[in-house]
Amino acid sequence: MKWLLLVTLVALSECAIIRVPLVKKKSLRKNLMEHGLLEDFLKNHSPNPASKYFPQEAAVMATEPLENYMDMEYFGTIGIGTPPQEFTVIFDTGSSNLWVPSVYCSSPACTNHNRFNPQQSSTYEGTSQPVSIAYGTGSMTGVLGYDTVQVGGISDTNQIFGLSETEPGSFLYYAPFDGILGLAYPQISSSGATPVFDNMWNQGLVSQDLFSVYLNSNDQSGSVVMFGGIDSSYFTGNLNWVPVSVEGYWQITVDSVTMNGEAVACSQGCQAIVDTGTSLLTGPSSAIANLQSYIGASQGSQGQMVISCSAINNLPDIVFTINGIQYPLPPSAYILQTQEGCVSGLQGMNLPTLSGELWILGDIFIRQYFAVFDRANNQVGLAPVA
Repeated sequence: MKWLLLVTLVALSECAIIRVPLVKKKSLRKNLMEHGLLEDFLKNHSPNPASKYFPQEAAVMATEPLENYMDMEYFGTIGIGTPPQEFTVIFDTGSSNLWVPSVYCSSPACTNHNRFNPQQSSTYEGTSQPVSIAYGTGSMTGVLGYDTVQVGGISDTNQIFGLSETEPGSFLYYAPFDGILGLAYPQISSSGATPVFDNMWNQGLVSQDLFSVYLNSNDQSGSVVMFGGIDSSYFTGNLNWVPVSVEGYWQITVDSVTMNGEAVACSQGCQAIVDTGTSLLTGPSSAIANLQSYIGASQGSQGQMVISCSAINNLPDIVFTINGIQYPLPPSAYILQTQEGCVSGLQGMNLPTLSGELWILGDIFIRQYFAVFDRANNQVGLAPVA
């Protein structure tokens, strides 16, 4: 009888998971490349990923934030309003707001994307409260409103979100996404807007105060964000739990970064942010420059660090030791094979002077390690993908 009860409970917990499939599409970088615009873009913009995490510095550094999403490839669909209007969004654990383009926006970027029309929703409630979100590639400015958001088949009612009125940077015209759904802590939400997951939890729409992410390396489909549960079929072994060190981003402490047993960075310990909204493995410029040199990557014409594809078999793993557990990233993970050849998936960022050493464990890391974002216990769970 006990076994039957246990099986029933497991079945219930798996059923209660709200699943949002993620589709892999061409990144903004690839779209710009195909339209012959990438070189021009890179001449006029010098993306600094740090500006996403230090927006107050971004103003000083004059960077434009949305460039941080240049290499994003995983997107999901949500609906906003009654009846629902569909939007393709990045599910981003590195920001906290939900925003989409609106009919109030006439920026070039908006004209090429789905735009929310409040007048076509019977459940929309407007406000006069402005919102401005800096991302490291330009700010989105707009107004806040409330409406029902459909996520994975459930209705998140009375959800506050941003309706963009301006989206800077013509390059966003080619972005493969309409907006962004932030999954970080409410502490970093612009204008104090309640994040989607907090609202879902407060309304009792999910059975556990956590969500999890699986990113498929190869196929266009198969990747998924799961709200309210963990599906153990996506990983092997046990989840290792890592305490969140600062509640804002999903920030954790890393013990060291090594290659061939030698410390190559973070020798005294450092901080890292687990961020589904960053595609590459990002670290301090000096540390990344050392790693690029170590693996033999050199500057290519399209602003990327290129490497011989034949080198992949001979390169060492990059090993992140986190909470005493080693998380190796093999060369097949940190070297990206494209139609143009092989490029390094490592990216440097210029950090503010007093910030300490910070790494961003983006999709390159998450493709190797199933990730659970546990708000109830303020911890991140990691396990090798199945």
